[in-house]
Amino acid sequence: MNTFNNPHGEFTLNRYPLQKDDQLRAWDAADEFLLLHLQDQRIITEESNILIINDGFGALTVSLVSHKPTSINDSYLSQIAIMENAKHNQFSTDNIILSDTLQPLSDVYDVVLIKIPKNLAMLEDELFRIRHHCNENTVIVAGAMTKHIHTSTLKLFERIIGPTRSTLARKKARLIISQFNPSLKPGSSPYPSEYTLDANEDSYFNHANVFSRESLDIGSRFMLQHIPQSPHYKHIVDLACGNGVLGIALANKNPQAQVTFIDESFMAIASAKHNVQHLLMNQNKANTNRFTFKVTDCLQGIEKKSLDLVLNNPPFHQHHVVGDFIARQMFKESKDKLKSGGELWVVGNRHLGYHVRLKKLFGNCQSIASNKKFVILKSVKK
Repeated sequence: MNTFNNPHGEFTLNRYPLQKDDQLRAWDAADEFLLLHLQDQRIITEESNILIINDGFGALTVSLVSHKPTSINDSYLSQIAIMENAKHNQFSTDNIILSDTLQPLSDVYDVVLIKIPKNLAMLEDELFRIRHHCNENTVIVAGAMTKHIHTSTLKLFERIIGPTRSTLARKKARLIISQFNPSLKPGSSPYPSEYTLDANEDSYFNHANVFSRESLDIGSRFMLQHIPQSPHYKHIVDLACGNGVLGIALANKNPQAQVTFIDESFMAIASAKHNVQHLLMNQNKANTNRFTFKVTDCLQGIEKKSLDLVLNNPPFHQHHVVGDFIARQMFKESKDKLKSGGELWVVGNRHLGYHVRLKKLFGNCQSIASNKKFVILKSVKK
């Protein structure tokens, strides 16, 4: 199930975080198509300088590791997967230049491989970033399952990169092939962007891959009406913090508390840092010692039994895969990290049935508030 065969070799690949009896593969037909296209068209030579963008679990990077590729990604979990899968296949991680999407690139690349991300804003920002690192000879190929490639996807490549075409489908996957046009003047990336909450004039800064970057999502908006407050909260975590809007509200309501912002997206944490600096520190509402920012998997790196409150608006997808596996992990790790009497507050869609899992895990679950779409739940560690 986890053996990936392609024209560049045979590799053992796992999805991360590792899950018991995981039936999902660490690659898809688009990864296969991209690697087959490279071989069929004889695109890569030994000297090729390769840039790989959005490699979910290392299928592309590990397959091409002998070329010492640069692999950039906004996902901490993807970065862990790439390095762990490289080591699992007995490759030196020194042969991989790993970077996040906010770190500047320095080279001009011969080949750029892109897995199309879930949101077009992320793709748009990435295309603007790579434009300065291509020349007329750069081969730019992107891949995704056919259902994730739309006319708007092709138009982005045409507007920012140059002439673009798509291939016929293979195993429900399709490639986008774009020719770099140095004479294009597409402007600059519109990201990061900002929005203002209705209730005040505070502007929230958002990098391109932040969830609901154009306006506050309705789940967080509902949670803002019910932010918990207690003098007993000494250490609070905003888990899957996004741009930090909920953590900032928690900090304002609980000025005695240490607040930690956690997300697995580098862009989310960078956005949260900016917003805390702008909305709290620069307005003399708080000092820097109160805030910590961590890019990590769920609550890894947090001491056991150290937290008084975890507030969580859990994501329900990893890349293009939808499911509650991330929420389950977040709930389990929250219980592990909370002190006795510590609280987990969760906002989620009513139909997801989080109350059943929370009651089974904690032995209790209280509904704090609900509307037609969302419910806010509270569980206390006994």
